[in-house]
Amino acid sequence: MRVVFLAPSYPPEMIQYTRGLAEVGAQVFGVGDTPREGLPKEVRPHLFDYLQVPRIMDEPDVMDRVSNWLRRRDIDRVLTNWEPLVLLAARLRERWGMPGMSVDTALGFRDKEIMKERVRAAGLRVPRSRRVKTESEVRAAAEEIGFPLILKPIAGAGSADTYRVTDSADLDHAILATRGVPEASCEEYVEGEEFTFDTVCIDGKPAYENVAAYLPKPIEMRSIEWISPVIITVRDMYQPRLMPGVELGRKVLDALGMTDGFTHMEWFLTPKGEAVFGEIGGRPGGAHIVDQMNYTSDIDLFREWARVVCWKTFEAETRRKYNCGIVFKRALGRGRITRIDGLGDWLHAAGEALVEERLLRPGTPRRNWKHTLLSDGHVILRHPDWDEAYRLSFAAATGIQMYAE
Repeated sequence: MRVVFLAPSYPPEMIQYTRGLAEVGAQVFGVGDTPREGLPKEVRPHLFDYLQVPRIMDEPDVMDRVSNWLRRRDIDRVLTNWEPLVLLAARLRERWGMPGMSVDTALGFRDKEIMKERVRAAGLRVPRSRRVKTESEVRAAAEEIGFPLILKPIAGAGSADTYRVTDSADLDHAILATRGVPEASCEEYVEGEEFTFDTVCIDGKPAYENVAAYLPKPIEMRSIEWISPVIITVRDMYQPRLMPGVELGRKVLDALGMTDGFTHMEWFLTPKGEAVFGEIGGRPGGAHIVDQMNYTSDIDLFREWARVVCWKTFEAETRRKYNCGIVFKRALGRGRITRIDGLGDWLHAAGEALVEERLLRPGTPRRNWKHTLLSDGHVILRHPDWDEAYRLSFAAATGIQMYAE
């Protein structure tokens, strides 16, 4: 099995998918704009060969360079797990006649308006929305949809450049803030809790499923600096309260023509118990959610994903053993981290529930919280009891304080 894997070392979690491919017997031909000598040492043993391109986002140039590079080699798969490269991978597949997601199918997972149109056409509940390119189109869509609403990029990911708009002043600010966004989606704001529905699929059918709770909603995580974002996978994901979202997610996969690999969907549970579609990507979720799923079931989904896309088999046990919480911390102040308060007490309280503690240490420059949900590091914990996992997660969110100056 010979596999072209786009961006095998960036973002950093791609190293794990590269490892997974090598461990299931694939020869991995990596393509990226990182210089060969700059590749992390962790990824090098898993690459059979590597092509550096000038700009990985320059699709025509990358397609020509990769085609010339592989002219005398037989390739079986073209893969990526990074959102901006999903369409490039699909275009390479079509050029070479490879199996996998087509360009048209990939558009349904990448373009938020095409996505919602296809999901809506399947009779599923989708927020009212409009595609907008100009200020006048934004204002007309806002007038039609009404406040509150959400303005976000058509091809965005991770809540970047996403704004909740509650009145005309918010609308003016959001228009100004998104002037660099070529196309946006103006959509109805849905009241309710927000969850994920994550899958690893074989021929569009989930071999592994996951639900995680966002606490609070991602739009609030990315807009209020003092919040410590919390995400908790739900051990009992098939409980009656969450089943509408699971059933919605499975129908969305059918509506969009999912093939093999990861999906990451976000959905809303309204106060009336209705499940409403948010959006979906034909790739894994970021912000360590795959690590959380691994801790939830004690498996290696990096490897199982590779087994699925190469051989259409999933061998790991799918039993869910834990609720797994991740808490992202943001330092107060600017500059370098100076101290961390409350960590020792929390670690003592967490005990065996702790699985990772990766907070930035004093002396490290603080990250820009607007640019990354990862913020200034995280802790991960797990527990079979939901209430205890929730309690420990919020004890970390409120009891650990980081400072910078």
